[in-house]
Amino acid sequence: MILIIDDDPAIRSSLQLLLKRAGHQVKTAANPAEAIAFVHTDIPQLILMDMNFSLKTTGEEGIQLLRQVKIFCPDAPIILMTAWGSISLAVQGMKYGAFDFVTKPWSNQALLSTIETALQLNEKKASDTLAPQPSTEVAFDKIIGRSTALIEILNTVKRIAHTNASVLITGESGTGKELIAEALHQLSNRNTESFVKVNLGGISQSLFESEMFGHKKGAFTDASMDRVGRFELADRGTIFLDEIGDLDLSCQVKLLRVLQDQTFEVLGDSRPRKVNIRVVSATNADLATRVAARTFREDLFYRINLITVHLPPLRERREDIPLLARHFAAKQTKQLGIPEVQFTPEAITFLQRLPYTGNIRELKNLIERTLLVNNKETLDQCDFETQYQQRATPAATAALSTAGMTLDEIEKQTILQALEKHRGNLSHVAQALGISRAALYRRLEKYNIVYNI
Repeated sequence: MILIIDDDPAIRSSLQLLLKRAGHQVKTAANPAEAIAFVHTDIPQLILMDMNFSLKTTGEEGIQLLRQVKIFCPDAPIILMTAWGSISLAVQGMKYGAFDFVTKPWSNQALLSTIETALQLNEKKASDTLAPQPSTEVAFDKIIGRSTALIEILNTVKRIAHTNASVLITGESGTGKELIAEALHQLSNRNTESFVKVNLGGISQSLFESEMFGHKKGAFTDASMDRVGRFELADRGTIFLDEIGDLDLSCQVKLLRVLQDQTFEVLGDSRPRKVNIRVVSATNADLATRVAARTFREDLFYRINLITVHLPPLRERREDIPLLARHFAAKQTKQLGIPEVQFTPEAITFLQRLPYTGNIRELKNLIERTLLVNNKETLDQCDFETQYQQRATPAATAALSTAGMTLDEIEKQTILQALEKHRGNLSHVAQALGISRAALYRRLEKYNIVYNI
């Protein structure tokens, strides 16, 4: 059952008719008092809630009602309804626990899609009994590892794949964000349709609309023929927006419009076109920091990260390194048509000690380079050490002087060196180590390191 909270009788009637035709049971409330009285005695599956209930348009009543309703219905998803000019208010509501927001006037198709996504996610959350599964299924055949962190990520992917929820995949460069996006698509109900990848970091501001929305012949000087945009190519499928943190502010506005209404206009054609897509985004940037710096739109940030999947760096899942190393070696020897190679225990230990600023991609390159240079059936530590030192930065090479130390001892020494170098500036230390400030705080506490700010 869905509860509609709005003081406009026309809106209540319109939504009630739309939702009943879609097969939902509906109840309505005309003001906050009626809404609170209802949730005191009954728990709806989902709530559609307006943000303003008087001549004032500050939305304070809506925020207060949202917080009150969450006390009585903590698990019921709440979708906020607001005017386009009040999106900042809806964003504030999402900080207090709202599931999503829609703008008035809404698109019936987009609204129903948002409602179904919310109900699906809530249903899966309530019945979630999935046990960890090995990464050998078809959707995960390219994702190698058995670490606890990776298994938790794969289980999250399984839970959310069949919904239409937008997903933001975060993590350092080389951690495998694109593989997770592909797995989401393969496990979804859209797996027979297109999976379209777009590197937003490589699209200039001037070409953004043509690349994403397409153009008609003659729309601009060099438009010698019609071009189909990426959104149209992804219709009924999944669009993967990689490096979304690098998108120009003016382009962010255009992207937000499409994600909000799932409509766009081809350059040279004023006729709006609808598209049915699932949006998966990825970034190695800290978008929350960029929102605070006003270089990334807050409303777009909340639109793309309904669910966030964070991929840890390889140095935080070192138990997966032997599996990855053997996988890359087996793949390379098969391509070259040569016998499989083995690694000595010392070689594996050496590989597990490396800092891997380039993550899985760096490990892959090191394995392939060492295998090509050394025509041997067994690779030892010296083989990898030679190739690593030829490409490593001075800082990374210096880290190898800690031979004989445990990984914890190496990590503690590295943190102490970074603290000294950056004179206790934790932001600079975290950036130099390639970890978040929160992760740095945990390590300072773990190793009982006293620092001066």
